[in-house]
Amino acid sequence: MKTVDEIHAIAKSKREELELRVNTSADTREKHILVCHGTGCTSSKSPKILENFKRILKEKNVENVRVIQTGCFGLCAKGPIVIIRPEDTFYAMVTPDDCEEIVEKHIIGGEKVERLLCKDIDGKKVEKLDELTFYKKQKRIALQNCGLINPEDIDEYLAFDGYKALEKVVTTMKPAEVIDVVSKSGLRGRGGAGFPTGKKWELTAAVEGPVKYVVCNADEGDPGAFMDRSILEGDPQCVLEAMAIAGYAIGAQKGFIYVRAEYPIAVTRLRIAIKQAKEYGLLGDNIFGTDFSFDIDIRLGAGAFVCGEETALLESIEGKRGQPRVKPPYPAQAGLFGKPTLINNVETYANITKIILKGADWYSSIGTEGSKGTKVFALGGNVVNTGLVEVPMGTTLREIVYDIGGGIPNGRGFKAAQTGGPSGGCIPAEHLDTPIDYESLKQIGSMMGSGGLIVMDDTKCMVSLSKFYLDFTVSESCGKCNPCRIGTKRMLEILEKICSGNGEEEDIQKLEDLGHNIINASVCGLGQTAPNPVLSTLKYFRDEYEEHVKDKKCRANECKAMAKITINPELCKGCGLCQKNCPVGAIEGEGPGTKREINQEKCIKCGTCIRSCPFKAIS
Repeated sequence: MKTVDEIHAIAKSKREELELRVNTSADTREKHILVCHGTGCTSSKSPKILENFKRILKEKNVENVRVIQTGCFGLCAKGPIVIIRPEDTFYAMVTPDDCEEIVEKHIIGGEKVERLLCKDIDGKKVEKLDELTFYKKQKRIALQNCGLINPEDIDEYLAFDGYKALEKVVTTMKPAEVIDVVSKSGLRGRGGAGFPTGKKWELTAAVEGPVKYVVCNADEGDPGAFMDRSILEGDPQCVLEAMAIAGYAIGAQKGFIYVRAEYPIAVTRLRIAIKQAKEYGLLGDNIFGTDFSFDIDIRLGAGAFVCGEETALLESIEGKRGQPRVKPPYPAQAGLFGKPTLINNVETYANITKIILKGADWYSSIGTEGSKGTKVFALGGNVVNTGLVEVPMGTTLREIVYDIGGGIPNGRGFKAAQTGGPSGGCIPAEHLDTPIDYESLKQIGSMMGSGGLIVMDDTKCMVSLSKFYLDFTVSESCGKCNPCRIGTKRMLEILEKICSGNGEEEDIQKLEDLGHNIINASVCGLGQTAPNPVLSTLKYFRDEYEEHVKDKKCRANECKAMAKITINPELCKGCGLCQKNCPVGAIEGEGPGTKREINQEKCIKCGTCIRSCPFKAIS
């Protein structure tokens, strides 16, 4: 265990040592090679890149260079990413074979490797990270340390004001004062509905009892979402520190992080972070020499989407089947093991330490009137710069998609964006200039959710998209209440009927009626929001539903049952390749030079003929 003075000394010394990470004009002969070691880059061999850099530097006897693993830099489309500090050189799509050239040319020779420099959205090569358009409209608060520090080294966290907020809280503030700061900041829960964080802390603190709990919801189940995972992988200590602050504020001495087992890197780094924090005395008994004690354990989830709902999560931690509880009582009154419990998600906690250190006024000056601060989004789908972005609340969807995301690839047009995952809704092109905040999204039939943002181009079928999300919801429903268990299944059956070309006009009205009934009657928030993708696409893309039903046509050709593959007789050369490759003998015509035709009754629409035709005569 470290003394308070020792912790202060480590923080000061380490900050001086790492000044070059944030100061590009730092007067130092040392260089740091930062290599992204988040899940995305890890899957593209960044561990091998780290290993190669260390080996090559050693073989060439290069001194004053450190190789550091970091969390996600955000620009996942360009990974694996390597950044060299203090010059802030940004290398994209680096492979293990590139390491020697970087060492030879850049580290030893002082010459940048031009071919590896990241290209901006205009195609020009950019030398420095902060010159990339991707970062210019972002403001990193929750992601502040991701890509900056080694997440497995507590000393690096201490160097960048780590645990200063906890020290300030336990040595100079009363619990009520902490809650007041969080309330005045305007921070709202980043896990879904946006409940005021300070209010939740206040309600839990007001319930009397000798035992209370603090829980971190890291069960990130939305398809395409990876915000919480990236924070845990890149800056796990900030979540531990925030949970301890929450424990002090509400009168709890025990915390649990509920994280899905499919996040192995996050789980490993959390375990390392907890171990190091305990060794330093920053978790455990008598923190910072006070009478405040707080400890944290990890509980692994098995990937059930419903366990993202807070009461189902509590059931799972208790070792029971993950099913939502009927509320009230709310977790603040009777939560984990029947005790008052505070639950926030990872991103919410990631804002707390900054609010304590910089003040409520600073945080509330960012964002909009009703939605303060920033929001982290996992930007994916049909967009050039997929990755992790953090923007001030009120940033428009257009700015995120086009200025940060770089627009739609392949010259396609924007059709819609899905926010909030299976619980959210689709935002059409007519609302591209909508500010991204809780109230604005709700007004147009969507929601913030945890922060998944999936962009779709004009080749996508919105009916098929709704079917995808309903299929996910049906599979993940816990089955406790009839409206969700049976209602979503009936909605899915209707969507499957429509997509197969057998839809009837009354099916569209049935979908709407079922959707509203499920919203009004389901027990938990997941069931109450499950119909949102269908209802929002019906609102903005009703003509596609009507085409599917009346004309038996899918304009995007995604619904195969309604697709019709034809051969253009003007382009067909009669080579017979399509006929030779057809698995079901659906192509008719004999002899070289004879133009082929497709028997529509036999055709299974597999697309083999399209791929095999050298003359592009089949579509």
